[in-house]
Amino acid sequence: MSDLLTTILDAHGGRTRWEEANRISARQFFGGALWGLKGHPGALDDVDVTVDLRREHVRQEPFFEDGHHTSFSADRVAVEDSDGNVMEELLDPRASFAGHDLTTPWTRLQLAYFSGSAMWTYLAEPLSLTFPGVRSEEISTWTEDGEKFRRLHVFFPDSIATLSTEQTLYVDDSGLIRRRDYSVAIAGDTPAAHYVSGHREVSGLVIPTARMIYSRDENGHKVTEPLVVSVRLENVTVS
Repeated sequence: MSDLLTTILDAHGGRTRWEEANRISARQFFGGALWGLKGHPGALDDVDVTVDLRREHVRQEPFFEDGHHTSFSADRVAVEDSDGNVMEELLDPRASFAGHDLTTPWTRLQLAYFSGSAMWTYLAEPLSLTFPGVRSEEISTWTEDGEKFRRLHVFFPDSIATLSTEQTLYVDDSGLIRRRDYSVAIAGDTPAAHYVSGHREVSGLVIPTARMIYSRDENGHKVTEPLVVSVRLENVTVS
């Protein structure tokens, strides 16, 4: 494990504490231009989200109507009712995005898959960086707005459904992740600059509660308009 990854784990509460936790839950608020582009303005805004830290699974509810929730895993996404009955289901969901670009509309199940993979990536980190098959290496530093960041380049295996198999994390002097770069594979490899803030300690874990995601230009800088996605979390709990 790299020295920088150890620094990240320590700053976010320590590997031992993360390994003791099972789930993170919160009230989730989504904004930004993406949801309208995909044909679902306001979708999954002001809903409950629960992320499993032991396996890749996310539940978000309500999903379009009361009593319905999503069930996301790497190879399946479904909409279920409160009794666990399957209303809709998509197997091998990633394959359904073939040929998509940033403006290609999504079905409801594709929306659930994207949101599930994103929220698991965000909330299971940094523990997910220690999962089998995940590799990382420190690369050159980056200076932005007068602040110097160390950077960790991360490679995810195909067995983990995330936004991109390669991502770069920007780490401040205290060891907190403050930005991540990636190209969104299921949206035509659209390059993203993703800013992270609002870190709060909850039951010994340090969890970011605000995210602002922009497009990224060829020089690695954010394109300030439009704001593609915003994520805000409230009432965060750890179990």
